[in-house]
Amino acid sequence: KVLIGLSGGKDSMALVEFLAERSRVFKPRFSVVAAHVSMENVPYQADIEYLKQYCESYGVPFYHVTTSFDPSTDKRKSPCFLCSWNRRKKLFDLAKELGCTKIALGHHQDDILATLLMNLTFQGAFSTMPPYLKMNHVDVDIIRPMCLIAESEIKEMARIRGFVKPVKNCPYETDSHRSDMSEVMALLEKMNPEARHSLWGAMTNIQSDYLP
Repeated sequence: KVLIGLSGGKDSMALVEFLAERSRVFKPRFSVVAAHVSMENVPYQADIEYLKQYCESYGVPFYHVTTSFDPSTDKRKSPCFLCSWNRRKKLFDLAKELGCTKIALGHHQDDILATLLMNLTFQGAFSTMPPYLKMNHVDVDIIRPMCLIAESEIKEMARIRGFVKPVKNCPYETDSHRSDMSEVMALLEKMNPEARHSLWGAMTNIQSDYLP
C-alpha cells in the first residue's frame, strides 16, 4: 500500500496518475492513497477540494492533514529544511496509521541531479536523493518512482492535463539553491546535450582508483 505525498504541484499530480494507472496492471498488486500536508505557519496554499476531486477521479482516496513548525527552535537549519522534515514526519505518521509500507514522492530526474550538484558544491559529498530509501527505524520506505523522468516531460504533461497550480507558492522557494542549480544544469546541457545522462551514469560509475 503506497501513500503519495501530494503537494499540489505538477510533479505530485503526475505521480497520482502514474501510480493509479500502474496499480491497475502491475503485479504484484498494490493500492494507492494520497495525502496533502498543510503547514499552518507557511502561506503555501493549495485548493484542497480540487486535489480531492483529482485523486477521486483516479480512484485514489485522499487525506488532508495539518502540521506546523517553529523556525526559531533551530537557527542552524533553513525554513525549507524544517518544513520538509515536519511534513515528512506527518506523512510517516499517517502512513503507519493507514497501514502503508511505502511513501511515494514526486521527485523527478532533474530534482535528483540538482541535489547531486548541491551536495557536491555545498556539502562536499557525492550523494543525492535515492530512488529507493529503506528506513531503518520504521516499517515505511521512501520511493521516488519518477526518478528517470525529465522535468520537461512533466511540464508538458501538466500543460496537456491542465493542472491547476497552487493558490499560493511557498515564499521560501526563491531563496533555495535548487533554482540556481537548474541554471547550472541548463548550462551543462548547453555544453553537452547528454550532460544529464553523464551525471546520472556517474553515480554508478565510481572509479575509486582515480580518487584521493
